Amino acid sequence: MFDSYLHPRIKPVLNRLAAVLDKPAITPDRLTLAGFAIGVLTLPCLALQWYVPALVTIVFNRLFDGLDGALARRRGLTDAGGFLDITLDFLFYALVPFGFILADPAQNGLAGAWLLFSFIGTGSSFLAFAALAQKHDLVNPGYAHKSFYYLGGLTEGTETILLFVLGCLFPGGFTWLAWIFGSLCWLTTLNRVWGGYKTLKRLDDSAD
Repeated sequence: MFDSYLHPRIKPVLNRLAAVLDKPAITPDRLTLAGFAIGVLTLPCLALQWYVPALVTIVFNRLFDGLDGALARRRGLTDAGGFLDITLDFLFYALVPFGFILADPAQNGLAGAWLLFSFIGTGSSFLAFAALAQKHDLVNPGYAHKSFYYLGGLTEGTETILLFVLGCLFPGGFTWLAWIFGSLCWLTTLNRVWGGYKTLKRLDDSAD
C-alpha cells in the first residue's frame, strides 16, 4: 500500500549509495547474495530470542535489497538478477515468521503458521500475475524500475517489514500482529486474484 509512495522518496538516497559502490568487484548479484546471507542470520537470532540483533539483520537485509536494485539500474537490469532477487526476497519473508515460531512454539506457532499461509496467497498471486503480465507486455508505471510487474495491495514490502520490525520491538505482541496482518494479506490476495483475473480476461476477450 505504501510502496509506491515510499520508493520515489528513498530512491535518490539508494542511487547515491549505489554510485559509491559501483566498483568492478561489486555486482548487483553479489549484493543480493550478501544481503540474503545477512538476512538468514535473522532466523537463529529470533529462535534464541535475540530480538535486537534480529532487528539489525532485518534492516541490513532490506538495505542490501534496495542497493542491489539501485546498482542494477546503473549497470542494466537482467532477468537472472531479477529472478535471484525476488526468489531470495520471498525466502527471507518466510524465514522471519518461522523464526518467531521457533522463539516460542506454544505461543507463536498457530499465529505464525497463519502468517506463513497468508504469505503463500500474496506471493503466489503476485508471481502468477507477474508472469502473465510479461507475456502480455503489461507495464506498471508506479514500479517501472522493477524487473517484475508489481501488483499492489494492502500488504506490500513496506508493510511486511514494518510487521517484522514491530515483532522484534514487541515480541510479546507477535501473535496479534500475525493474526491481523495475515488477515490483511488475504484481503490483498482476494483483491489481486479478482483484479488479475478481470484484467487478463479482458485481454483474452480483446484477442478473440
